[in-house]
Amino acid sequence: MCGICGFYSKSPNKYKDIINRMTFALEHRGPDDNGIWQDQNTGVFLGHQRLSIIDLSKAGHQPMQSHSGRYVLSFNGEIYNHLELRGELKKIDPLIKWKSNSDTETLLEAIEFWGIEKAIKKFDGMFAFCLWDKKNHCLTLVRDRLGEKPLYYGWHGMGENKVFLFGSELKALKKHPDFSNEIDKDAIALQFRYNYIPDPYSIYKNIYKLLPGHYLQLTEKNLKKNDLPDSITYWSLVQTAMSGVSNSFNKSEVEIQNELESQLKLTVKKQMISDTPLGAFLSGGTDSSLVVSLMQSQSNSPIKTFTIGFDDTDFNEAQYAKKIANHIGTDHTEMYISPKEAMNVIPKLTKMYDEPFSDSSQIPAFLISQLAKQQVKVALTGDGGDELFCGYNRYNFGEKLWNSSRATPAGLRKIFSIGIQLVSQKNWDKILKYLPIINQYNNLGDKLHKGARALDAKTIFDFYLLLCSHWHKSNEVVLNSEETSIISNKLRQQIETLNKQQQMMVFDFLTYLPGDILVKVDRASMASSIETRAPFLDHKLIEYAWKIPHRLKNKNGQGKWILKEILKQYVPKNLTERPKMGFGVPIGTWLRGSLKDWAENLLDEKKMQEEGFLNSKLIKKKWKEHISGKKNWQHDLWDILMFQAWIREQR
Repeated sequence: MCGICGFYSKSPNKYKDIINRMTFALEHRGPDDNGIWQDQNTGVFLGHQRLSIIDLSKAGHQPMQSHSGRYVLSFNGEIYNHLELRGELKKIDPLIKWKSNSDTETLLEAIEFWGIEKAIKKFDGMFAFCLWDKKNHCLTLVRDRLGEKPLYYGWHGMGENKVFLFGSELKALKKHPDFSNEIDKDAIALQFRYNYIPDPYSIYKNIYKLLPGHYLQLTEKNLKKNDLPDSITYWSLVQTAMSGVSNSFNKSEVEIQNELESQLKLTVKKQMISDTPLGAFLSGGTDSSLVVSLMQSQSNSPIKTFTIGFDDTDFNEAQYAKKIANHIGTDHTEMYISPKEAMNVIPKLTKMYDEPFSDSSQIPAFLISQLAKQQVKVALTGDGGDELFCGYNRYNFGEKLWNSSRATPAGLRKIFSIGIQLVSQKNWDKILKYLPIINQYNNLGDKLHKGARALDAKTIFDFYLLLCSHWHKSNEVVLNSEETSIISNKLRQQIETLNKQQQMMVFDFLTYLPGDILVKVDRASMASSIETRAPFLDHKLIEYAWKIPHRLKNKNGQGKWILKEILKQYVPKNLTERPKMGFGVPIGTWLRGSLKDWAENLLDEKKMQEEGFLNSKLIKKKWKEHISGKKNWQHDLWDILMFQAWIREQR
């Protein structure tokens, strides 16, 4: 994996050395090599930091020029089918003389022959790249279909000094002297509501994230006028889902299961291609266990697997992962992390994530990346399995709660909502553990409180957004901000024919997956200089999976049913069937203990008032309720604390 950056300026001589600073800011993403390319006649500057995975030689150096010299490329990612594309290109032009074995060169020549849109539709992989067309003076930014790789961009500066900036991470853009650090308060409100800032927004005004499955082209006219055209869609998850459901398979369960297993095997095999040591993250859950099983079934030597554990049994899956690794026969490494070791990561988070990000599983994500980097340079993960195969508990929980609430008068719903929240989450957990029918779920008290707060919703769209929210009225805690909907009316209309669970899955694919899960993994792994790959996010697999009848994904209230049926062939049922735990840490407990002083300092009322962003009184109220044990506001408070730590670090 790599880091890319660059800029366009009408005053290029003024900024000759800036590209070096921007590039070095991304050294952690690619410590093996770096390069810059600049054309001061046109004002285009490109930078690249390389993590060598395919073709480790200098022939893979970037930025790279095409054979004709027309195109210059700075590329972050992996093209898994690049050898097949080379075969196609050789048939078109047998005289091509390849200079390297790198997928970067393949990508460049594919664009040279087929043009940008036709070429990117052929690319099978994860990627974010910038392409400069020297002939037509056109700058193109491209992001992969699911958003595995990040790409920020925007115009900053004033008048003739206005520059177009882009890069894998904000820290590169911030090295440019014309970067404006004006904070977008509406983006803060989004972070407080969802614990991440969803695409296309960023924490800074006029800086955006390129949407997954899109590319952006700035022509010579756009560049001269400081214009920002709309991005162009080349692949759509919504269209894929709608088309898949409309053309679902009319086959037997056995046929579909066998075909899916073959698809998964093929996907895993192609993502195992690497010229460096490779392994996998193993949590012990269905998704990672299946990925590892399929890796090991296609390997002549034990696959290296990695797990971290905690002494707190509510957050520890390491014991299960170890049993599964022993059964499959992997070369397994586990490390138990003390609370102190986990908390030592917290001061690094603001620099690691560049903008406020408050999914607390960012801590174990970094720790497992640090563990894996001691032995491998590439790690496969199980990310995307829940979104693709209806695996989150909230899909079942949300649908049942929505259906039952619609049969209840609004006034009664309000009474239920208040009544549920009068009992603390902790006490609900104690009460509900004696009910066998629902004790398959973890943290039920927290889920009940979330559900209770969502009972006022008038549509399934609003209901689900409330179910996934932390601060339900985040504009009340962020001064002078407005609520921004992340689900457009157009999208609501497009998917209204899907069933409730399918609609939730689409929401997650468009928001939670790229904005939270993939950001968390990308920054944590890149901070450790290792590459992660997610077989479940292969676009061909996704297109296939949406054709699978939903009853095979969620059967009798069991999510990921068909995946679990496949997994049974590799791992005994008793090793994998247990309540879904997630990948978290006991933040709520830490805030009442070891992190209390740290939090008190960040939540100092006087300082918050001076900073002028937040409603300090409202925050203090929640802090006192949490410390007393009356309520568990761990998610809401972690949102605030991550923003406060970030803003203090900026200043």
